[in-house]
Parts: sequence; structure tokens; C-alpha cells
Amino acid sequence: MEGATSLLIAGVSALLVVAGAAVILTKLFFAARERRSAAIRTELATARDQAERIRFEADTAAAEKLRAAEERAVKHQAETEKERSALRAELAEQRSELERREARLAEREQRFDTEMRRFMEAGRRAEERAASLDEREQRLARLEEERREVLASSAALTAEEAKAELVAAVEGQAKREAALIARDIEKDARKNGEARARKIITLAIQRLAAEQTAESVVSVFHLPSDDMKGRIIGREGRNIRAFETVTGVNLIIDDTPEAVLLSCFDPVRREMGRITLEKLVLDGRIHPHRIEEVYEASRAEVNQLCVRAGEDALVETGITDMHPELVTLLGRLRYRTSYGQNVLKHLIESAHLAGMMASELGMDCTLLKRCALLHDIGKALTHEVEGSHALIGAEIARRYGESEDVVHAIEAHHNEVEVRTLEAVLTQAADAISGSRPGARRESLESYVERLERLEEIARSNEGVEKVFAMQAGREVRIMVRPEAVDDVQAQVIARDVAKRVEEELTYPGQIRVTVIRESRATETAR
Repeated sequence: MEGATSLLIAGVSALLVVAGAAVILTKLFFAARERRSAAIRTELATARDQAERIRFEADTAAAEKLRAAEERAVKHQAETEKERSALRAELAEQRSELERREARLAEREQRFDTEMRRFMEAGRRAEERAASLDEREQRLARLEEERREVLASSAALTAEEAKAELVAAVEGQAKREAALIARDIEKDARKNGEARARKIITLAIQRLAAEQTAESVVSVFHLPSDDMKGRIIGREGRNIRAFETVTGVNLIIDDTPEAVLLSCFDPVRREMGRITLEKLVLDGRIHPHRIEEVYEASRAEVNQLCVRAGEDALVETGITDMHPELVTLLGRLRYRTSYGQNVLKHLIESAHLAGMMASELGMDCTLLKRCALLHDIGKALTHEVEGSHALIGAEIARRYGESEDVVHAIEAHHNEVEVRTLEAVLTQAADAISGSRPGARRESLESYVERLERLEEIARSNEGVEKVFAMQAGREVRIMVRPEAVDDVQAQVIARDVAKRVEEELTYPGQIRVTVIRESRATETAR
């Protein structure tokens, strides 16, 4: 009994142990499963966060790429529009150029037709004149025959006397006919010559492209600071005195900030002074001995610049084989002006004009360019030698071996010597065109206004004048007259008188056209 109870107790204990172990194992299993579920949830949350982050980054990258693509599209569209606008502008310019060329071709065709009609008209007049001459010769032959018959029937005259009277009559008639023909030929030659001259000069002016010039008679030198003025003046003014003594240039130091003025009558010497001062300021050592050293170097540099400027002028105009002294004098004109116009540029411009006119007339272009390039060479020495620059220049050219044609063109370009050659005439024309073109020379406003007022005053001094207008910068005067007080003949007289008074009383470049306008009006009222 006790053994069975013990066994029962042992079995129950074993069951309890097994049940406890099972409970413990169950708890452990559920705990492990809970931990695994928590880990899985944690990993799932982490994966979700990573997925959200990846999706956000992907959305951000996609948005940036979309924005960049839109910007590239806008930029490409703008560039395309810009290229399209440039193409449209280029196309419009080409269309305008084509229209201008068509207009020029039409104008040239019209001029050609006009010239052809004029030549045909001249040929017709020549044929009519030849027919008229033939008719006059036939009439003269009949008159001679009649005179011969009258003389032969006259018993009071001998054969010799009749012959002498006949010869005298024929000679008088021939002289009269020759005078009429010569007058007609001279009139036609003058008309055609003036038209040809206008065409040649117009072509030369149109083909020349020149700049407007305005040179100053003083040089302004800019300083790095106002402290440099004291160093230029020096102790008790010894530096500025040494500078003016060595260079011959007046140095003006006033209250102008960071600038001084160089003044001298000789433009070449003024340029030497400017270069000397520039080198002294850059070097920083300013004292009398240094000023002398720098001036010598600057003088050599300016002389070299003059030679180079003269050689450049020869190359530009296509002239070779000129004496070196003439080349140097030509280069010195680079620093000289006349009424604001640079003299060297004026000579180069005149040479081109003379060459173009010579080519139109079939003359030696090189000779004409040489005459025009040297016609003001005397201005390089007019401050050193007394006399007219034309005569001085001719003497210099003769001394250095220039031909007599060139020498005569130089001495006669201001009519101080009577013009004897066509080269001298064309040199005068080139000089006048270059000096009188708009923008070539500087003219003060006061003298310009005075000239216009004087032009109008001369025109108003005639009777019957109603209004006067000075036009085209004083190059044309238009006079309105009262038709009841002035007839057509008197209008022509007024134009001639005004032009003559302008020539005698005024000084002006180029030409001034005087136009008298007489307008007649008839007015009635219908009732």
C-alpha cells in the first residue's frame, strides 16, 4: 500500500515536473516568438523608413531632373528664338541690300540712258551743223559765181582788181563763218567741259572716305597724383625752369586735378616735351641733369616717329623713291594742324583725290599723287623760314631733286605763281576739296554766324527782295523776290550781283550758290 502510494506520488511529481517544464517551454516559446515578432516589426519599420527615404530621394531627384530639363528646354527655346531673330535680321538686311543694289542699278541704267540720249542729241546736232555747213558752202559758191559774173561784166575793173576784190569778199565771208563756228564750238566745249569736270570731281569725292579731324594746339598730360606737381616744379622752381629751358615748351601747372598743360608754337617740339615729361614721371627721378638726358632720348624718338610717319604716308599713297629729307619733313607734318585739320592727313587725302581725278582723265596717277602729297611740304618749315609755305615748299622740293612739274604744282597751288600745267590745276582742285569738305576744318561759331548774317545782308540790299534764306551751312543763298517789282531779267541781274559781292567781300571755303526765286500767282474769286 505504501509502495503504491509512493509510486503514485512519484508519478504525480513527475507529471508536475513535466507540466512545469511544458509551461516553462511554452512561455519560452511565446517569448521567443514575441521577440522575433518585435524584431520583424522593427525591420519592417526600418524597411518602410528606408523605402520612404528612397521614394523621397527618388521624387526629389526626379523633380530636380524635371526642373533641369525644363530650364534646358527654356534655354534652348531662347537660343532658338535668338537665332531665329538673328536670321530674320540678316534676311531683312540682305533684302535691304538687294533693294539698294537694285535702286543703284536702276539709277545707273537711267544715267546711261540719259547719257545715250545726250550723245544721240549731240550727234544729231553735229549732223545738222554739217548739213548747214554744206548748205553755206553751196550758197557761198553760188555767191562767188555771181560775183565773178558781175566783175567780169564790169568794164571799169581790170582782171587783177576784180580778183583782189573777190578774194577780199571771200576772205571776209570765210572769217565771219569761221567766227560763228568757233563760237559754237567754244560754247559746246565749255558746256561739256564743265559737266565732265563736275563728274570727275564728284566721283573723286564719293570714292574718298575720310575722317573728321579736330586737333588741339595744346597737349594735356595726366599725372598719377597731384603730389607729382610739386616734384615737377622742384625746389624753388628749378625743375620746371630747367624743363622749359631744355625743351622750349611752356609747362602750365594750375588747379586742374592730376593734369598739366604743355604749350608751344612748334608742334614737334611740344610732342618732344610731352614724351620727355612722360618718361620723367614714369622714372620718378626729376632733376635738371636727368631732364637733359631724357630730352635727348625723346628728341631721337620723335625724329624716328617722324621718319616712320613719312614712310607710312608714302606706302599709303603708293609713292616710292623720295629723298630722305623730304620723307622726314613730311613726317613732321604729323604734328601740325591747319584750322583743326591734320596737315599730313590732308596731304594723304589730297593725294588720293588727285590720283582718282588723274585716272579719270587718263593722266599719270603717280605724278599727280606726288604733286598733291608734297604741295604743303613748306608748312614743316614756315615757323623757321620766312615766306609763303607754297614758295618755301617749291624751293625745298627743287633742292632735293623733284621734277619741275612737281615744283610748279607746289608753288602754284595758291596762285602765287601763274598756273601753267594741268598737274597744277588738279593739285589745286584736290587741295580745295580736301580742305572744304564738311568736317575737315574747324570753324568758330562766331565767324560762322557772322558769315551767314553777312550773306543775308548782301542779298537783302537789292530792291524787290522779299525774303532771304542762307541754307546748307552757308553754301547756298535763296532769295525770294516780289514778282510785281522784279521781272525775270532783273532776277538774273540780282543773282549775278549778289554772287559778285559775295566773292569780293567774304572769305569762305568752296562755293556759294545764289538762287533767285520769282513766283507769280493769279487769284480770282468765283461768286
